[in-house]
Amino acid sequence: MRIAKWSVILAAGVLLIGCKAKEPAAETKPVETAKTETPAPAAAPTETKPAATETKPAPAATAPAPKLGNLLKPSTLQEKAPEKYEVKFVTTRGEITVQVNRAWSPLGADRFYNLVRGHFYDDTSFFRVVPGFVVQFGINGKPAVSAAWKHTEFPDDSVVQSNKRGYLSFATAGPSTRTTQVFINLKDNQRLDGMGFSPFAVVEGSGMNVVEMLYDGYGNDGGPEQDKIESQGTPYVKKGWPKLDYIVSATIVGEGAPASATSKVH
Repeated sequence: MRIAKWSVILAAGVLLIGCKAKEPAAETKPVETAKTETPAPAAAPTETKPAATETKPAPAATAPAPKLGNLLKPSTLQEKAPEKYEVKFVTTRGEITVQVNRAWSPLGADRFYNLVRGHFYDDTSFFRVVPGFVVQFGINGKPAVSAAWKHTEFPDDSVVQSNKRGYLSFATAGPSTRTTQVFINLKDNQRLDGMGFSPFAVVEGSGMNVVEMLYDGYGNDGGPEQDKIESQGTPYVKKGWPKLDYIVSATIVGEGAPASATSKVH
């Protein structure tokens, strides 16, 4: 997984994620000041006993759980996504549901689908929240998982939708470097369209009210370093930035409902 430190290139107006030339291990930021890896059962038949006057149904058959891949082996999580699907995020501020449209960004929708089904985003931080710009997430809290996904870049999609408020795109460190990091646009950021950021989903209903509540006090440059989140995991984040909000769980709607969570994670 190519996850970069966000570099701020305000003069050029560029949103990058990883500083590949100088720090191969770290990913840069999207711009404005976004950091870069840029700125995304059926019941059984009843049985009657001869000596009894009532029948007792057999136990209902249990539907098999959907087959999931191994999060430590990205090659096992490469299924094609449905044309449209919804993802429910349970966060420390409330619930957010996003609708993914594969026609907007096919490869992005496929990657996001597999990451969610593999529970990659569970217990991960919104590590970068820039007021009036973007909310960024997508670095796993377990170093072993981060290492497994670090070099899983996939090709770019054409930009079909604009980076409007509430739309989600994968962050990048340059052409064809998307891996796992995603950002939510907090305002209309059409200038990102020309930089190749391809939206693949949009926040539904009142979900942006929850997004707007995510802790943003650390700003663009005061949050945790991306390479250290990768190498040290969640303990590093919670120790140095205790007010950051978290994704408690992310699930495909219809493939399992997460427990509700409203308390703050520290």
